[in-house]
Amino acid sequence: MWNEIQSAAEVARLGTISGAAEALGVHRATINRHIETLERDLGAKLFQRHARGYVTTDLGQELLRIADATAEQMDHLRIRAEGHASQISGDIVITAIDVIAPLVMPVVQKFTAQYPATRTRLLTSQSLLKLEYGEAHVAFRVGPKPSDPDNVVRHYKTIQMGLYASEAYVARNGLPDINSDLDHHHFISEAGDAERAPFSKWLADLVPQERITFVANQMQVTDAALRAGIGIGFAPVPDAGAHSDLVPIGAPDPDWQVPVWIVTHVDLHRSIKGQAVLNML
Repeated sequence: MWNEIQSAAEVARLGTISGAAEALGVHRATINRHIETLERDLGAKLFQRHARGYVTTDLGQELLRIADATAEQMDHLRIRAEGHASQISGDIVITAIDVIAPLVMPVVQKFTAQYPATRTRLLTSQSLLKLEYGEAHVAFRVGPKPSDPDNVVRHYKTIQMGLYASEAYVARNGLPDINSDLDHHHFISEAGDAERAPFSKWLADLVPQERITFVANQMQVTDAALRAGIGIGFAPVPDAGAHSDLVPIGAPDPDWQVPVWIVTHVDLHRSIKGQAVLNML
């Protein structure tokens, strides 16, 4: 119920659904659903709808007053909770694809040091665990911004990808021209939905299928294949820079950038445990 009240209160303050959704970091559909739920439960209207926005009724004004008072009490409660950080305990489940894991480790280290009674479970998987079913508390997603209206989504990082070949591969096959010479070389690809990775879509669109001669379902494996000289493939620019035997194939294309998003379910987003993790992120 508190989430519904917060949504309605934000609409009362800002006068629009879109403004409230942006302020709370949720989808417009979530705000609409919260208002409908409150009005149904109360049996009366909280707002008068107009072309330029929402105007509170007398009942809406009363709800805003109650929400402000409750928010102040919640702030006091949160301060008390922060003063008892050692009480945060149990599992915190984070899900990400394998390539994101190194980006998460510094946060995991800080979290476990500050909250020693917790146990972090980092599940690396190509499948999307369902946050609404409690399969994970925090998810790191790559590709287009997730659009589930019941999730809170924040941008975390952007990974720049580049196209590389090993020195051994170049010695055997030469250095390709990515604008005209793709059908004379061997390529490495990652299995899965190309729409989640812009560089995979580029590979699928421009490289003949018969020239993709090695496919794996994890980037750790495609990285090993790349360094073994099996073919040409993509790798994160910072990681590739750490391997002197990898040769860049042209300059990294901005279209190959991979955005990384932090996703939490709206019901867990404001929990003490969820906020502890998100504050560190």
